[in-house]
Order: sequence, then C-alpha cells, then structure tokens
Amino acid sequence: MRTNRNQPTPRLRTLFGRAASRDALALLAGVAAAVSGVGAALVAADLDSPLRAPFALFLLLAAPALAIGSVLRRFTTLTRCVLSAAGAVAIDLTVAQMMLTFHLWSFRGGVATVAGISALLLLVAVMRNSLTRRARRSSAH
Repeated sequence: MRTNRNQPTPRLRTLFGRAASRDALALLAGVAAAVSGVGAALVAADLDSPLRAPFALFLLLAAPALAIGSVLRRFTTLTRCVLSAAGAVAIDLTVAQMMLTFHLWSFRGGVATVAGISALLLLVAVMRNSLTRRARRSSAH
C-alpha cells in the first residue's frame, strides 16, 4: 500500500487537530476576555453606547460561568457547562437580590461585585492547580 508523502500520517493529523482546537479555545477565551473588559470599561465609565448593555450582559454571564467551569475540572464537559451556566445565573441573581434587599441597587456595583466574585473563583482554581502540580512534583521525586 502506497501513501502520499504530502499527506500527514494519522498520528500527525491527530496532533495538528489537538493543537488547532487548543488555539481555537485560546482565541475564544481571549475574545471573551476582551468583550468582558470592554463591557466593564463601558459600565465603569458610564458611557452611553449601544454596546454597553450587550457587553455588560456578556460579562455578567460569561465571567462567573468561566470561573465556575475552571473550578469544576473533574466533571465531564457537558456537566461543567450546565453547572457553570446555572452557577452564573445564581451568582447574578444572588448579587441582585442582596443589593435590592439592602437598598444598594447600582448597575456599576452589581457588575463590579460579579466581576470580583468571578476573580476570586478564578484565584481559587489557579491556587488549586498550583498546589496540585506542586504535590505531583514532590511525589515524583
């Protein structure tokens, strides 16, 4: 059986496919971070822009969802997606309810609070990954 030299072997094709999917995920994460950052900046600067509401809504949904998804690494992909979406909505509703309860309603404050909670969740995920890597290195020696 003769193979074409210009066509990659199945193993190389798999490696290129994985690298391409990693690059696509990194690109999507970068775009999500940029859109969220623009949304946060538009809300913080209190600019009247037609992009303010959709970008802020994206921030309010995507930031906690991505943070929760990063904490739930042991679950399957579908389970993580469902739990992180539900958790993002729960965080948003809890922040809104607490602000209404204490008569502190502010769109800026709500966005800042959700962004802060998301940042704390991401910090938890980074610290846990760091500790896990350190434990693996020490057990390997």
